[in-house]
Order: sequence, then structure tokens, then C-alpha cells
Amino acid sequence: MNNVLTLLLCLCCYGLSAQKGAVIDEVIARVGSEYILLSDLEEQYALAQSQTNEPLPPEARCAILDQSLVAKLLFNQSKLDSIEVNDAEVEQQLNARIDRILSYMGGDVNQFEDYYGQSITATKEQFREDLREQLAIDRMRASVVREVKVTPAEVKNFFAEIPRDSLPYFNSEVEVGELVVKPEANDSTKQAVIARLQTLRQQILDSLITFEEAARKNSADGSARGGGDLGWTKRGKFVAEFEAAAYNLDLGEISDVVESEFGYHLIRLDGRRGNSIRVSHILLQPEITEGDMEKSRRYLDSIAHLIRVDTFTFSYAVKRFGYDKVQSYNNDGRMSNPNSGNTFFEIGDLDPDVYFAIDELEIDSLSEVLEFRGPAGDPMLRVVQLQSRTSPHRATLSQDYAKIQDATKNAKQQQYLSDWIQKRVSSTFIKIDERYQACPQIKVWIEDSRKITVGGADGKIVTGR
Repeated sequence: MNNVLTLLLCLCCYGLSAQKGAVIDEVIARVGSEYILLSDLEEQYALAQSQTNEPLPPEARCAILDQSLVAKLLFNQSKLDSIEVNDAEVEQQLNARIDRILSYMGGDVNQFEDYYGQSITATKEQFREDLREQLAIDRMRASVVREVKVTPAEVKNFFAEIPRDSLPYFNSEVEVGELVVKPEANDSTKQAVIARLQTLRQQILDSLITFEEAARKNSADGSARGGGDLGWTKRGKFVAEFEAAAYNLDLGEISDVVESEFGYHLIRLDGRRGNSIRVSHILLQPEITEGDMEKSRRYLDSIAHLIRVDTFTFSYAVKRFGYDKVQSYNNDGRMSNPNSGNTFFEIGDLDPDVYFAIDELEIDSLSEVLEFRGPAGDPMLRVVQLQSRTSPHRATLSQDYAKIQDATKNAKQQQYLSDWIQKRVSSTFIKIDERYQACPQIKVWIEDSRKITVGGADGKIVTGR
């Protein structure tokens, strides 16, 4: 929720009434075509202060400004390199963040609007460009370090340079594989959903209800709150079935029922701009009955039995029978720890159901079939395999090679990024307010004599005409 609070704090800065000609903000730095405002710095400082019980030292503002300069340099370069962040990605992220905040509030839209003093739509509008910028920065940073690789010799040297008494101590950890099956609704349930959408379509065509009202009342995804609006997007960003139907519509036309991996849709074309379209949809998903779950449970249990008797390997079963929309599918079924980014889990990192399922398993053994919920809340089934288990220990190269390799790569990426920044600093137009030039972190930004530094009234934003 911090991102929303930070945004609203920013808006409060600009919402203050001011006398004609009074200073309401200042530009304290410029990187290429990008600006950093005094309010930006103070917001980040206030946020950092709110996350600690100790007073922040004055030099904390220097470190925050340095981080902001790096971000603006990356954002400026992303524009020069034509790094694209499409509208669909932004909308998806916005919807996910709003959904997460709403989940803290028990899904109560009125509570959200009372708390923030504005509608969800208004909040999204104020989020949108900041989020687009952050996605571009992340993408540019990834592009800069994409080619960084490490050799086994580099990993060995990196480990050898760690003082013996500084080697990390690892708790007991496990690696876990999963074979996931997504239960399918039965034909009767599917037909009922299709009939419901057909009825809604006819009601819309007969002007008994608007498309937006129908979406708000019926659609099963986050776009319902915005009347089904999915925003502008380019070709290639929707799943194939949805995209084919959307691009074949005339302006204002409503499609027949379209099936995709997400469920069943009605799609309306709201705009066309070159190769981009703006569409709204109503999504209905067939209910998965207990009979559907039991059918899939028996199916998955039969696959697990064939793995246990060595008819085929776990990896083969994942590729041949597994659900391909989960992260583990493309890693031979091996699950990734979202807290660390690697495949090792401490006990506290595991879902409790997974922990109890593997607690007494031997290495390479399989659990019974487990039920769980996917990211969108849909019911899933899986069997999990215990692939490795370590005892608590001090880090060793033989036992913890993957982790040490990641640490080596991260360190090399950081150095590569620092070198890249230094090169770009010498070829990018930069201005920094004179009040911050004494900061040790800022000196690298102003050492080049070609840089222009400004302060005082030059950077002030004033009201008045």
C-alpha cells in the first residue's frame, strides 16, 4: 500500500493553495529531458523515515537523490532506446495493485474511496504515468545487464574472497518440484456461461442495460470496476483467440461469445488508432464443481503413480501433462522462491500445505494430490516432489554453488551498471541544484566540466500567469 500513500502524498504537495507567484515546488535536478522536483526528494525521505524508528541522518537525502538520478538516467535512456511499455502492461499492473489494496480492505470499494477520498478510477489515473515510468526504468536496467554472465572461475574467485568469518550461515533448506493440473469445468457448466453471455449481449443490443453496467455487475476480473475497459494496446498483447476476435470488430461492435484460457468473453471495440485498439470486455468463468475437481484429482493421481513406478520421469510428466501457465512449468517443475528468486526454500518460506506434504518425504518422493489456489484465485491441483534437503550449515562452494553463482552475478551486474552509468553521465545533459553538490554521492554527477549546475530561482516552479 506504500506506493499509493506515496502517490497521494505527492498529490497533496501540488494540491496546496498558493498565492499568485508563490513558489510551490522546485526543480532540483535535470537528467536529459527528465526532472527531479524537491517534492519528489522530500516524499522519498518521508517514506524512508516512516519505515524506521530511528531519525534519518541529514545525508540520507543525498543517497535518495543519487538513487533518483540513476532512475532518471535510466528512464531518459529508455526513451532514446525506444524501450516500449504498452498500455496493456500498465493496466494489468494497475489492476493488480488496486486488487491487492482492496484485498486488505476485504474487497470493500466504499472503504477504499472513503480512505483515499477519491474513486478507484481517479486513483488509477494518478498512478498510471508513474507506473509506466517505473516499468520503463526496470526494463532499461534489465537491458543494460542482460548480457552479463559469470564463469565457474569467477564464482570460485568470488567465494574465495569472502573472509572465512563472514561466510553466511544457511538454515535448513529444501528444493521442491510441482506437477500442476488445472481442473476444467464440465460441458453443462460451460454451456450455462455461454447462454448467460448471449443473454447479456442481447440485453445490451436492446438497450436494456449498457455494456459498462453489465461488466460492472457480471465480469469476473479487475476490469469490472472500470466498466470492462482494458485500455489501449497493440497487436500481440492479448491471447490469440481474444485478439483475433477484437481486431475483426468494427468500431462499437460487440462480439459473439469468445472462449480463451481465461474463460468466456464478450468484446466491444471502443477505438482504433493505427495498429493499436481499445477494447472493453465482459468475462465470465465457468464454476468448477466438486465433480470436476474429483475427475482431475483421479487423473493427476494416476500420473503420479506412473512416476512412482518409473514409467517416466517427473520432468517428462511436467512437460507432457502439466499446466503450462505456472512458473515452474518452464523449469522442469522446480518451484522458485519469490522471496529470494532462487529455488531454495527455508521452512518459513513454504506454503504450509506444501511443508506438511514434504515433511516426511524421502528425496525424489512425491506427495499425495494437493488442492491450492492459483494467482487469480482459481482452483488448482498439484503433486509436489522433494528434490533436495540441506541441514543448517556455513556456506560452502560445493553445497551452495547456485546461491554463490547468483551472488557473483549480482555483484558483476552492479559493477557493470555502475560503469554504464559513469559513461552515460559524461554524455548526458545534467543539472543539479547547488545545495546538493557537497554530497559525496553526487560528485560523480558533476565532476565533468561539461555539466551545467544550477540553483536558486532557476529551478523554481511558480504559480500565476
